Amino acid sequence: MTTFQKPSDEYSEIVELEGHLIDSYILPKVFDRIMDLGGEFEVLEFRIGRRKDEVSYARIMVRGRSREHLEYMLKELRSLGAVPACIEDVRLEEAPNDMVLPDGFYVTTNHPTWVRYKGRWIPVEDICMDKIIVVDPVNCKAYCKGIRDVRRGDLIVVGDEGVRVKLPEYPRTGAGIFEFMSSRASSEKPTPTIVRRVAEEMHKVKASGGKIVVVAGPAVVHTGGAEHLARIIRMGYVDALLSGNALAVHDVEYALFGTSLGLKVDEGYRVPGGNRNHLVAINEVIKYGGLRGIVEKGVLRSGIFYECIVNGVPYVLAGSIRDDGPIPDVITDMVEAQKAYREHLRDANLVLMLASMLHSIAVGNMIPSTVKVVCVDINPAVPIKLLDRGTAQSIGVISDVGVFLPMLADELAKLKALHGLPRRWEARHG
Repeated sequence: MTTFQKPSDEYSEIVELEGHLIDSYILPKVFDRIMDLGGEFEVLEFRIGRRKDEVSYARIMVRGRSREHLEYMLKELRSLGAVPACIEDVRLEEAPNDMVLPDGFYVTTNHPTWVRYKGRWIPVEDICMDKIIVVDPVNCKAYCKGIRDVRRGDLIVVGDEGVRVKLPEYPRTGAGIFEFMSSRASSEKPTPTIVRRVAEEMHKVKASGGKIVVVAGPAVVHTGGAEHLARIIRMGYVDALLSGNALAVHDVEYALFGTSLGLKVDEGYRVPGGNRNHLVAINEVIKYGGLRGIVEKGVLRSGIFYECIVNGVPYVLAGSIRDDGPIPDVITDMVEAQKAYREHLRDANLVLMLASMLHSIAVGNMIPSTVKVVCVDINPAVPIKLLDRGTAQSIGVISDVGVFLPMLADELAKLKALHGLPRRWEARHG
């Protein structure tokens, strides 16, 4: 192992980077960040991976105007995956009380993270953005936690020392949707081609025994996409569905009356007195004790949630102050709803977001950057906001979800007919 000497310059530090530094644009980002912050750098060593499976390595000296300036730059560079050549163990302090953190606590990104503890790197489990890291000294493990989950005496990571972050890297093989989309949110690509690529990515995930989670808003029903999402669930391409009260109520209303908020979905006209259908749907669900009850009694015989129930696909409905009812299935305690969302997002390989700004951004904040995300919305602001809020790995497809879903269902049906589909994710991992 090479021994690195500390730089003689008082306000300099050597950092190291490893990974697909060029094709993932990590190295240019590091150079840009140093220069933007008014620092200087010198590349001491750079080795380029010569094959697709080989990583690159860089050792860079970073110079600042003062010790404070240098420390600030190093903190920024850590978020890009740079680590000091001379690494010390992570610093830990006890939480002084339940839900109270020590000063200077480290705040996570959504990128894979490790902490150096007792001389070795250990991965941080359940990583997601804007949380803290707790170290379990007995089992030598590290966990990502929210403030509400912190208990007095928990060992909290303080400062940036001994923390390593790895940015997501662009795949070097294949030609799926994530390689095809050069821009992260686009309305320029032809929709049929995009849909085919998304279908291929979903089938690849399922063929490898992976997990797909769908996040959907009520526009799925308004635009006539309900029966097509139901078909995708029936074919076995959905392992969990996350949404709110509105999707379920509109889905039931459409299944019972063919309307959504009183509008005849298939014909596009408003039914006289049709606004009553919305409340009738809520009343029917409440009457039978919930969605499962209305299915078991034979009242609800089609739709998104009918397919979830008869095919054993779990769903979570998170409450909102706008909800009518809400129906019994809705979790009205936001903390409990968050926990349920996180539970079903655990081990997800791909998340498909369909026309829901609030639920999509919320889910984006709960998943690591290694999870593939496809966000479909007719409003360009939704995928752009998702990117701006930190879910940089997401692909934005600017399209009417009512046009997108029928095409996606058809493409998935072709792939399933050609290649079949293995058992659902829970059967393999549950």
